[in-house]
Amino acid sequence: MTFRKTYILKLYVAGNTPNSMRALKTLRDILESEFRGVYALKVIDVLKNPQLAEEDKILATPTLAKILPPPVRRIIGDLSDREKVLIGLDLLYEELNDEDFKLDIDELEAGGEATLPETS
Repeated sequence: MTFRKTYILKLYVAGNTPNSMRALKTLRDILESEFRGVYALKVIDVLKNPQLAEEDKILATPTLAKILPPPVRRIIGDLSDREKVLIGLDLLYEELNDEDFKLDIDELEAGGEATLPETS
């Protein structure tokens, strides 16, 4: 059984602007396909709740903040670059560590070279 982290995310938007709506749609697509229900998302409209943006030092929208697991990360923009979003959320990095960067210890111990598997 693999343990999966629970992600706590906040998406700061400024009303229903095209960038805000694109960020929300893209994020929901990523969350449904990559996180499989192990997340909590709070969408904060800074036009309706400017004090929350000020408290969290949000200077631009849309901004995605990953609160948990640590460290806190912020991604600014419409989130259209899926790979950058996954890296920013530490999800792609973990997948690469878990799957793509397993070294062949026996090969290393035998004095050979370990190679990384090819990615598609």
